[in-house]
Amino acid sequence: MKYLSVKSIAKKWNLSERSVRNYCAIGKIPGAFLTGKTWNIPEDSTKPDRKNKKSSSPRTLLEVLIAEKKAKLSGGIYHKVQIELTYNSNHIEGSKLTHDQTRYIFETNTIGIDGGVINVDDIVETVNHFKCIDIIIDNAKKQISESLIKELHRILKNGTIDSRKDWFAVGDYKRLPNTVGDMDTTQPCDVSKKMKELLFEYNNKKEKTFDDLLDFHYKFECIHPFQDGNGRIGRLLLFKECLNYNIVPFIIDEQLKQFYYRGLKEWMDEPGYLRDTCLTAQDKFKLYLDYFKVKY
Repeated sequence: MKYLSVKSIAKKWNLSERSVRNYCAIGKIPGAFLTGKTWNIPEDSTKPDRKNKKSSSPRTLLEVLIAEKKAKLSGGIYHKVQIELTYNSNHIEGSKLTHDQTRYIFETNTIGIDGGVINVDDIVETVNHFKCIDIIIDNAKKQISESLIKELHRILKNGTIDSRKDWFAVGDYKRLPNTVGDMDTTQPCDVSKKMKELLFEYNNKKEKTFDDLLDFHYKFECIHPFQDGNGRIGRLLLFKECLNYNIVPFIIDEQLKQFYYRGLKEWMDEPGYLRDTCLTAQDKFKLYLDYFKVKY
């Protein structure tokens, strides 16, 4: 993503540089960040509304997540999503961190170890996954793009042992063939073409149904565009699209893992397996929404 300076944005929006800095400081420009004392502002940012609207408290889950993220609120639905989605998605992929350890990392940036050995990558990828969730919240209303997908992968795998391997392309498509379970996936030379076709097909559907989201997820996992991290990136994109279309999201946990795998494998012949598994997970997520009084 390209970033512009305060001066460039001020000229573009016909505002003073001071006003632009104030907007950055109070969080009215999503994605803006400081490097030293310099603000970096996403090129596609929109000019904030200067009117003091009398709108009531946030209504949709996405609105609540944005508000709680901005306020750095502890103990709310944003806090819950960060821990549950990160723990469960990483756990499916073999992370040995416990739920409590995941929570401690998010809440205190520390980890407790009682004997045994912990893979450093499990810790790194947990911290990185928290950042990925922020990215999908910030970009929930934007179309899925190759640049967003690659950015999520770059963040997820940054600092891991994989990132120090010459043949492992962090933030880019795979260079070597890989499989998922006993299923062959798209060859590296064809990944870019297949991803462009998938995104064109999906983004050009005007109305997205629950099955459209699942179909996209299935096709993404069949392509398996990255050397590693495909499952987590795919589930992050699913969560993002649920937020985008105000569909109740879902988190695949250990109890549903095998049903989820079966559903992906059988999607083309019997979509009901994956649909029912995800609807079950959706029912679990509704309990969180009920508790935090978020409408759906």
